[in-house]
Amino acid sequence: MGEALAERDFSTLLFDFAGCGESEGAWKDISLGRHTEDLESVVAWCRLRGYTKIILTGRSFGGSTVLNYASRDSKISAVCTWAAAARLSELFSRFSGCQVNGPPDQLVNITGDEGTIHLKKNFFYDLLQHDLLENAASLNLCRLLIIHGSADESVPVEDAHLLFRAAPEPKALAIIEGADHRFSNHIEQVWETFFNWLETI
Repeated sequence: MGEALAERDFSTLLFDFAGCGESEGAWKDISLGRHTEDLESVVAWCRLRGYTKIILTGRSFGGSTVLNYASRDSKISAVCTWAAAARLSELFSRFSGCQVNGPPDQLVNITGDEGTIHLKKNFFYDLLQHDLLENAASLNLCRLLIIHGSADESVPVEDAHLLFRAAPEPKALAIIEGADHRFSNHIEQVWETFFNWLETI
């Protein structure tokens, strides 16, 4: 996608959050708060290099992160979320089947469509500090595109509608018919939707 964006004269920066992919850190220590801090550092890095029009996009938990960060940074030009959750605490509590109590360092098993992962209970305590619907409502003059699959088995499509209703204009909602959480067989349609929206910014 980065190469396709370059052909359209967009500079693109891809990165792994701490504890994910090739970045340092432990997966079990991730949280929305830490992801948001990572994104803040990335945006600052871009601005130091002269970029002033910054557009954020992320899928799933990454989508929640860009929404959470943009609600705090009024200089972000636009945000696009792919399959982002509006009710994070409910979602992850359902995956883990546990109550949010006990020591913050206690490990919890979370089972979803991508297998079983292990996170500290601090992950859940951190989620309680963030309200994605309030984040969406706080986007002031920041353009928003919400992309979601109608057949998302992990994050209900209703979450996309909740975020859309909460957000102020300018905003757009694209429900990809039949698409799952990963947009497995619909990625070209998502790209086209995303690229066409970028041309309007």
